[in-house]
Amino acid sequence: MHKFQKKTLANLLVETIKGVKGVDILCGVPYTALPIATAVSLQTGLPMVMRRKEAKDYGTKKLIEGVFNAGDQCLIIEDVVTSGSSILETVKDLQNEGLKCSDAIVLLNREQGGAGILQKNGIKMHALLTLSQLMDYLFKANCIDVQVVEKVKQYLAENQVPSIPTPTVDRRKLSFLDRAQLAQNPVAKRLFEIMASKQTTLCLAADLTDATEILNLAEKVGPYICALKTHIDIVDDFSINLIDPLKEIANRHNFILFEDRKFADIGNTVQLQYSKGLYKISSWASLVTAHSVFGKGVLDAIQGAPGSEEKGVFLLAEASATGSLITDAYTKSTLKLTAEYPKLIAGVVCQNPLFLDNPALIQLTPGVKIAQTSDHLGQQYNSPESVVTEKGADIAVVGRGITEATDPVAAAKRYQTLLWDAYLSRINP
Repeated sequence: MHKFQKKTLANLLVETIKGVKGVDILCGVPYTALPIATAVSLQTGLPMVMRRKEAKDYGTKKLIEGVFNAGDQCLIIEDVVTSGSSILETVKDLQNEGLKCSDAIVLLNREQGGAGILQKNGIKMHALLTLSQLMDYLFKANCIDVQVVEKVKQYLAENQVPSIPTPTVDRRKLSFLDRAQLAQNPVAKRLFEIMASKQTTLCLAADLTDATEILNLAEKVGPYICALKTHIDIVDDFSINLIDPLKEIANRHNFILFEDRKFADIGNTVQLQYSKGLYKISSWASLVTAHSVFGKGVLDAIQGAPGSEEKGVFLLAEASATGSLITDAYTKSTLKLTAEYPKLIAGVVCQNPLFLDNPALIQLTPGVKIAQTSDHLGQQYNSPESVVTEKGADIAVVGRGITEATDPVAAAKRYQTLLWDAYLSRINP
């Protein structure tokens, strides 16, 4: 494209942008629209972010590159729209990073249904030119004859894009009681019911090394949590005698016992780790975590292991640790497994609002703390409010914010209130 043409195009887009209110940032749909968005950014001074089609497997590994703040209003720029699918894919990734999207500016609307599809998905399209207008201009300039104009009209009439199904539900907008009716995993169903009845989405990470301290903490904060998460192999004085009193406390205060084992091995080994050995996890933990790196074998092993029939798995799709090697492709592959094991998988451990159209699954998000943003070992923290309203968490995991508090009960009550209020504002905006 000639330098003069680019400037003219940028000027035309800038004029159109003036009619769009509250734009904070720009994003060109990859990859053809990137130079157009860059020209507009330079012309207006508006900052720009770049969306990658696939996250890098090195460096930041982000899909969205650039400087932005959660809640920024992002204007999408595209060259040509047929169905609008590329814009919707871009919008989804931007929204997963906390950006808001309501408008898109395009150079050419091919008039094949894209504008309507975008409108149904909450995006208003502003087009500089339609294909019919382009044909009219070319005809008046004697560049094409009337036969070509008629052929294009006929083509458009016969080749409308079928509407892209709009998600009928967004799990973030549904109540836990409504979602309990949709849950196929029995532990997920019970968790939804506990969360609703106790008005808590707080999972306590009881990462303590003394058995008595774990029991005392569970007794004190039990009324304010929906689940108690353990790393049972760090308990210095573990004996099987810890389990019965822990189960009794969980039953009395109505919360789920959850062993964060993160199973990742061949199926036979996982089955033994889950049901045998010193800890006999399958006999007392209703929930466990697992990596998907070994594929279906891990899930088959847990599903077929002896122990309680009420069992649920949280698959690890994203991590809260700085420098995690989990890629976008790995996350997507993990989510695919949830559709194959709906009666076993209770939910997904992640840091972003994934699987919005599957309210039967629970999003569990670790790394929640009121004051601190990180620790010296790479753990990243989110505030209770942001983890629910921006990150999409259904259950928030809090550890040291409670276990290291001067008054753990008061801390648990505060987290419970903050998280529940955020949930209420999410379903009743």
